[in-house]
Amino acid sequence: MDEQEAGTGLRFEHEAPAQRVRFATGGAAEAVREEVERLGGARVMVIAAPHAAGPAEKITATLPVVHRHGDIAMHVPVATAERARAAAAEHRADTLVCVGGGSATGLAKAVALTTGLPIVAVPTTYAGSEATRVWGLTEHGRKTTGTDPRVLPRAVVYDAGLTLSLPAALSAASGLNALAHCVDSMWAPRTDPVDQALAVEGIRALNSGLPAVTADPGGLAGREQMLYGAYLAAVAFSCAGSGLHHKICHVLGGAHGLPHAQTHAVVLPYVLAFNAPAAPEAERRIAAAFGAPSALAGLRRLGTSVGAPTALRDLGLAETDLDAAAAASLAAAPPSNPRPVTLDALRRLLRAAWAGADPSRPDPSRPDRSEPGPSDAATREGRCGCRP
Repeated sequence: MDEQEAGTGLRFEHEAPAQRVRFATGGAAEAVREEVERLGGARVMVIAAPHAAGPAEKITATLPVVHRHGDIAMHVPVATAERARAAAAEHRADTLVCVGGGSATGLAKAVALTTGLPIVAVPTTYAGSEATRVWGLTEHGRKTTGTDPRVLPRAVVYDAGLTLSLPAALSAASGLNALAHCVDSMWAPRTDPVDQALAVEGIRALNSGLPAVTADPGGLAGREQMLYGAYLAAVAFSCAGSGLHHKICHVLGGAHGLPHAQTHAVVLPYVLAFNAPAAPEAERRIAAAFGAPSALAGLRRLGTSVGAPTALRDLGLAETDLDAAAAASLAAAPPSNPRPVTLDALRRLLRAAWAGADPSRPDPSRPDRSEPGPSDAATREGRCGCRP
């Protein structure tokens, strides 16, 4: 028997992101200073929303700050990005330090995308954007995403103490957003065994950390597990790419203005219920990470325990918007999704998510296989070097 016949057929390529990551609970200021010095930063632009201005000032007090930028908006509107780019040029910034959630990190990425400036990211939520090469911009109600190595922060500093101001309800939504990165990475277009291993460990950590944060909002142990899980989730997602879940949520956020983390929390059970029957091995591994009889049972148990939002109508989506959202999601759906995606399937899925219906009984997203799926040209997604 030759070598090829004796093998298992395991063939893939995986490119790990070039990034320095530091867990430094209680020591963010020192860690950020060291990272800025390592990058040779002499003119720092700090990006932080007004509500994060206090912690950001403390963290960056010893840095050579030339500008503090607080003009931040969810989903990074193009006009907001242009103002930040202009500010970086006006103040001749050579390094960006962003403190906050996904919106602050996203704005720093928008600046880096056109300037190449290095980013030191200090997350205060579990969004995970700091660990990905994915950027996103919104214009005229449409969110465009892509990947580019310039937007990956050169360094990330995690300090669990900085998440203490995040309310329990927002912690739950943000944590479920991170969990969505894990689940989508199990069957995303460019997934590989390394991405899936990271995703499974991320689910385990988030399933442990999120209830701990909800039970003891002032404790640090649960928040450290959350940051650990969110980081693993983001690394997996960055390489695996956007699956059906994220394509739907980008439509809902960009075109309909729904809040990012809460939208992910609501939609995830419905996409999981739709895809799991067609991906039994991934479903088994997700269930095991939850310690549950099924992946959906584990996700729903976690969501219930932390009081996660359950209906898109509660987030502001109008019933009259469902058909448009389904059509836009179909245009973006990955052709490689484990189960055929049709307009009828998306209408059923979104209507169930809008109403907060039981995602498992009956299957609200059972597709009508008479409808065609999207073409390869419909998916816009960059590559990070992973080819399963």
